[in-house]
Amino acid sequence: MKSFNYYSPTEVIFGKDAELKVADAIKKHGGSRVLIVYGGGSVVKSGLLERVEQSLTKGGLSSTAIGGVSPNPHLSFAKMGIKKASEFNADFILAVGGGSVIDTAKGIAHGLPNPETDIWLYWTEEVTLTKSTPVGVVLTISAAGSETSDSAVLTDKATGTKIGYSTEFNRPKFAIMNPELTHTLMPYQISCGIVDIMMHTLDRYFTLTEGNEITDEIAESLLRVVIKNGKIAKKDQHDYQAMSELMWCGSISHNGLTGLGADTDFAPHQLGHELSGMFDVAHGASLSTIWGSWAEYCYEAKPQRFAQFGKNVWGIEKSTVEETARAVIEETVGFFASLGMPTCFTELGIGVQSEETLRKLAERCVFYGKRTVGSFKVLDKEGAYQIYKLANR
Repeated sequence: MKSFNYYSPTEVIFGKDAELKVADAIKKHGGSRVLIVYGGGSVVKSGLLERVEQSLTKGGLSSTAIGGVSPNPHLSFAKMGIKKASEFNADFILAVGGGSVIDTAKGIAHGLPNPETDIWLYWTEEVTLTKSTPVGVVLTISAAGSETSDSAVLTDKATGTKIGYSTEFNRPKFAIMNPELTHTLMPYQISCGIVDIMMHTLDRYFTLTEGNEITDEIAESLLRVVIKNGKIAKKDQHDYQAMSELMWCGSISHNGLTGLGADTDFAPHQLGHELSGMFDVAHGASLSTIWGSWAEYCYEAKPQRFAQFGKNVWGIEKSTVEETARAVIEETVGFFASLGMPTCFTELGIGVQSEETLRKLAERCVFYGKRTVGSFKVLDKEGAYQIYKLANR
């Protein structure tokens, strides 16, 4: 196990009717004027937004709201939110939604006390963030884990560039998690979430680091729980037990715990970001599309790791390590397909792409040669291209 520093300060308020505690949670962290950020109309139709607003009013807090956050949240919308927060003199940002809403709230929080700085410069790491505004979350989708993570992803729609940014300032002060709020999700949203939860751990689990037993055990158990309850949730999103397990797994999967003491990879995420940025596809769908091709291209770097994944998560053990590794890749891709998730470009809905497009995706993934991606098998432009090529069917 390698040395690490671990810090996960987000207070989790979990259970039925947890959203009714939102005012007390905000006041605990010094908030009095709250900008509520939300996405589409689901939180309005379900009555959740009204319940939250009433709770804030009853608690003596002032609030205003901005809605319309899209999947693959846009930089331009975050900037609109900064303007509204500033005009309202907000001192607290409350995200009511899933990962896209939470990431947008984080962008607004960073921009509010730094009006002289274009927040995109934080994402491109040209400027160091030194102060932000507190953020709280009322979670409605089990997926991204942004409610407890130090990361946030935004897309510059003008260029199609999608970038993740990590900083301790991204950690929300609290996350209110009521599994009942996920009961109204569409099956596709649930499936995307299951993939995203799994991938946040898989991108940490596939490592060359040895001797990381407890972290491996945590990761493997989380994956087993997600697979088991994902199958149940796919059939019945009103199963409280299954949806509660998925909600908690989503937070644990991306708060850093499942990768402590090891080098992490995250190449599938980087490869998937380019698909989302160029084609505006759902994040979870981009990950299920690319993972099998990434695994096929990279597994020979350490087939024993795939064999361990097969044995301890899927219960697969063939006569050789190589056979086990290939079998577990097939099993995992098959699981994604059983959820109705895409596993290649055609299933993703973008069709077979030209050679020129594949090369462009690869160039963008490695920032035009300024970086490599991954650590399990380090990928340069040619490696990224080969993976896109495998998925291009």
